[in-house]
Amino acid sequence: MPSTNSRSYEPIAPRKIAFLGLGVMGYPMAAHLALAGHEVTVYNRTAAKAQAWCAEYAGTRAPRQGATPRMAAQGADIVFCCVGNDDDLRSVTLGADGAFAGMEPGAIFVDHTTASAEVARELYGAARTLGLQFIDAPVSGGQAGAQNGMLTVMCGGDPAPFDAVQPVAMAFSRAFTRMGESGAGQLTKMVNQICIAGLVQGLSEAVAFGQRAGLDVNLVLDVIGKGAAQSW
Repeated sequence: MPSTNSRSYEPIAPRKIAFLGLGVMGYPMAAHLALAGHEVTVYNRTAAKAQAWCAEYAGTRAPRQGATPRMAAQGADIVFCCVGNDDDLRSVTLGADGAFAGMEPGAIFVDHTTASAEVARELYGAARTLGLQFIDAPVSGGQAGAQNGMLTVMCGGDPAPFDAVQPVAMAFSRAFTRMGESGAGQLTKMVNQICIAGLVQGLSEAVAFGQRAGLDVNLVLDVIGKGAAQSW
């Protein structure tokens, strides 16, 4: 559940929004959009979760559930999405029941899935063919960042749709930045993941070294955590 006590929202004109994917990230992200005053329609592969979301945010501006991505996306100015992987993303965008089939020309699809730059460029091209806009926008900040509305979002795509989406997406973001053309958001997320993986690997090696040396690893971590190894 979002931390609404400490989160304030910039006043902007309400928009018609669809949100596809109500996992640990998408559920609170969609909630922040609703609490910011937007009209939000949600879709989730497991319909019970979408029903629960609508019940929880019944006090906001007309929350609704779509039976398919296409139905959820109909009439939306912006469709946000946060699903599992490339194949999941294709399944909610393409085909007769996909979101692209329900979106009106000029509408913007914003994908927050951590996916490949290749699928981002593929869907960017498919969207442009239909007169739609596509932004790849993976996020960093984890579940806590989503709940508190403090995600860092790295985006790829054309400047005009990015500018249109940014003030809306700030409902769940502390930074929403265009990194370049289509795919640049996903490539930036890979840089982020490589940095994190390197730090985790280094920590694992250090702990293993301490264990082999016969040290009290908990005490070691407490001590080095007061110095440069704390990674300020």
